[in-house]
Amino acid sequence: MSDEGLRPIIVKRIKKTAGGHHGGAWKIAYADFVTAMMAFFLLMWLLGSTSKGDLNGISDFFQTPLKVALAGGSGSGDSSSIVQGGGQDLSRRNGQVKRGSNDPGKKTVDLKTAKAILEAAEADRLKTLKAKLEATIDANPLLKKYKNQLLLDITSEGLRIQIVDELNRPMFNLAKAELQPYTRDILHVIGIVLNDVPNRIGLSGHTDSTPYMSDTGYSNWELSADRANASRRELVIGGMSDAKILRVVGLAAAAPLDRQDPFSAMNRRISIIVMNKRTEEAVMRDGASLEVPEQPGIATPAAGQTAAPKAAP
Repeated sequence: MSDEGLRPIIVKRIKKTAGGHHGGAWKIAYADFVTAMMAFFLLMWLLGSTSKGDLNGISDFFQTPLKVALAGGSGSGDSSSIVQGGGQDLSRRNGQVKRGSNDPGKKTVDLKTAKAILEAAEADRLKTLKAKLEATIDANPLLKKYKNQLLLDITSEGLRIQIVDELNRPMFNLAKAELQPYTRDILHVIGIVLNDVPNRIGLSGHTDSTPYMSDTGYSNWELSADRANASRRELVIGGMSDAKILRVVGLAAAAPLDRQDPFSAMNRRISIIVMNKRTEEAVMRDGASLEVPEQPGIATPAAGQTAAPKAAP
């Protein structure tokens, strides 16, 4: 036997080293950790945003046998629970629904429809007031005597009551804001009736187009405004609350009742508007306070105080 047949067999073992400086095993562990943390925070968020009643329903659901749960819940379970199969809805206690709970019977409200319903109800109330005033005029001998000078109609602003002049029966003294005695009586009766409705009131004074100007610059504008304010005082004397007055203006001859004849006696009138809610909101919005931005170097006085005048240089 030769020596070549007796050569020893050498087995070379290569030791493999995992990881090391460039290994990726830590990345897998880090990804698992991030996934677990994300699941944890998601669970905490769900627990925080779920009501107590739903949490108890979920707890009871997992404690209920599967067969009973598939059958629709146990006999003691609440059928109004979010989780079918058991759990009492703790958002309902003594037939009441707690604030913040999801009420399956809660109805959504259409704001546009609700507003239309309120406007329709208000229009009916103004029509009822108009009929009441007409009945009061017919029943009162004094007012019935001046019925032709009392005009009532429904406008976009509300119920309008106009007291107009007649050729030989003016409401005020000539070129003055002094009311005639019968005009005071008319306003006293109207003031009592208007005090029974919650609507706010607006007054406007009107003149005809006859030019008028005093030496002091007093014109139809001042005259119409003073007449409207004099009418306001008589309404309050008649029993109407002063807090109901929202607007008093003088329009001179800018809005004639008889457009064909701007010098007609009926253009001299007092217009009383029983405002609807839309008009009242518009007036309140127009009269809202204006926030004036503070300018650098100029001190803004506090409420109820006036700025002190600057000393002359």
